Amino acid sequence: MHIIGTAGHVDHGKSTLVECLTGTNPDRWAQEQERGMTLDLGFARFEEGAFVAGIVDVPGHERFLHNMLAGASGMEVLLLVVAATEGVMPQTREHLAILRFLNVRSVVIAVTKCDLLSEAEREGAIARIRSDLAGTLAAEAPMQALSSTSGEGIPALRSLLVAQLAALEPRNSEAPLYLPIDRAFTLPGHGTIATGTLMQGSVRVGESVTLQPEGMRSRVRSLHVFGTSVERAAAGARVALNLPGVAREKIARGSVLSGPELLPGKNFVVRFTALAEALPLLRRRTPVRASIGAAEILGTLLFDRVPESCEAVEARLLLREPTTAFGGVRFVLRRLSPKTLLGGGEIAGIEATAGAGEAPHAAALRAALAEAGLAGLGREELAAKLNVRGEAIEEIVESAIALGELRTIAKPEAFVGAAISDALLERIVTQLARRHEEAPWAMGRTLQALAKELSFDEALLYRYLDAFVSEGRLAARSGFYALPGHEARPSDEQDRFFATFLQRDDAASFAPTPAAELESAIRSTRVAGVADAYAALLARGALVRVGEDLYGASQIAAVRARVEHFLHEHRAMTVADFRTLIGSSRKFAVPLLEWFDARGITLRTGDLRVLRASERNPSAR
Repeated sequence: MHIIGTAGHVDHGKSTLVECLTGTNPDRWAQEQERGMTLDLGFARFEEGAFVAGIVDVPGHERFLHNMLAGASGMEVLLLVVAATEGVMPQTREHLAILRFLNVRSVVIAVTKCDLLSEAEREGAIARIRSDLAGTLAAEAPMQALSSTSGEGIPALRSLLVAQLAALEPRNSEAPLYLPIDRAFTLPGHGTIATGTLMQGSVRVGESVTLQPEGMRSRVRSLHVFGTSVERAAAGARVALNLPGVAREKIARGSVLSGPELLPGKNFVVRFTALAEALPLLRRRTPVRASIGAAEILGTLLFDRVPESCEAVEARLLLREPTTAFGGVRFVLRRLSPKTLLGGGEIAGIEATAGAGEAPHAAALRAALAEAGLAGLGREELAAKLNVRGEAIEEIVESAIALGELRTIAKPEAFVGAAISDALLERIVTQLARRHEEAPWAMGRTLQALAKELSFDEALLYRYLDAFVSEGRLAARSGFYALPGHEARPSDEQDRFFATFLQRDDAASFAPTPAAELESAIRSTRVAGVADAYAALLARGALVRVGEDLYGASQIAAVRARVEHFLHEHRAMTVADFRTLIGSSRKFAVPLLEWFDARGITLRTGDLRVLRASERNPSAR
């Protein structure tokens, strides 16, 4: 079973659409709680053929995170509702920004109120909606125009939802029980009822479960799925459990029902991705309001280095209150006040608490890493230093990595003290920051240049750079290393210099610039930094070298477009055809064709060129 969740701006018709799809009006759900044990507490049952899913209707703007996250953390299919009469609105964007950090695996867009527009107005509205959703979670989502009033488009929307549900992998019912509680109430004659989405595992009537972080145990007296009594519920289901011996006031929103394998914690290692607009708000220790599962807990997000881009980074999430979570659980973080969205991500692991028996290993580990320095220690070397073997070294390494005390570099694998690794990173960052300030037109520094500046072994430095890039702490492109977010751009003076040689760089002219001519001018010019700017243009693809000649990116794109158009119509092309197509001589045409061949755009067959299969069928790319 899976969960569908709606999102969208106020008054765009979410609740009415849910009623069309399920026969349940969400506005009645609050009253249904008092009539008996039911799961219609913000949820409705969607059925289409063999498919059964739950639908949760998103509350209004002000309460979105406060109320909706509790029930929506289990959402897998997003039904984004946009009114054709208004289009994408601020709340639409806010919902998408939040939901990108949750468990949403697919999106369907419902364009409502289409009956209020003419055919031409409808087409324009749909085009604007598609354009406005570019770059969001819903950018490539299937879209269905409809009217909840007339029923137009509703059957097609149901089919789209079924297709998305059919494509989902089933949740893991064999994993340990993990059920965040989003609602709890007392039912006369029955006792305490807890409801939530069964994120993983399964639960049976009569089974013993633990309420975390309270640590209270209870045995499931009865179990309901969408108001129907069942003996067993599997992962993905919306469930209600009767828990005897547990007082209602003991269950807080965010409590978790689990098996004995999962324990609560307060400190977690996380992978965090910031929103672009939140980057200026982040500090090394950032106070946060964390939404994990159905819980909302205050805490601190702790960085080794404050992120400067929207790449995922490792951090520590230190909570004031314990909660149950494990690797892969998603979370959302907001500021304390105002409750601005900062970003989100997933739990990487819980920080282990060292016991008395582990203290000697911890001290020996620090000593061994300090002695090894930047050279680090291999797994066997480290095991020998600590006088441990087998699973023991694995546990020590995993714990140290989770606590942020250990870093790994590869090729070959070695373990390094985090403080030692971070000190090297600071030196590299200092060099790159200076380079970006002095030469903003340059891509950055090569491995060789950095090794020379740092007086560092080149092979060892490469292993660290590779690790820092994989962690998102540095960026690498075309053999250059840079700080994340750096974009090389020529100065005005350099632009004027290049313009004298590259003035033919436009889509209407396919005449190249001889590389030797430009490179000779670079060697003799007094314009500062031109050689570095030239290397950056080539590395970024703004200039493309084909044999002994240079083309602008727009020229190459225009030539490719003509070639693909010609071959879609004529299937094959000779060199003569190509020369005519671009108005060029054989001297320039042949190297260009060979360049397209080498990049898998065209394929030479005898004296003819054809499109490769992936180019003939763009969907195969």
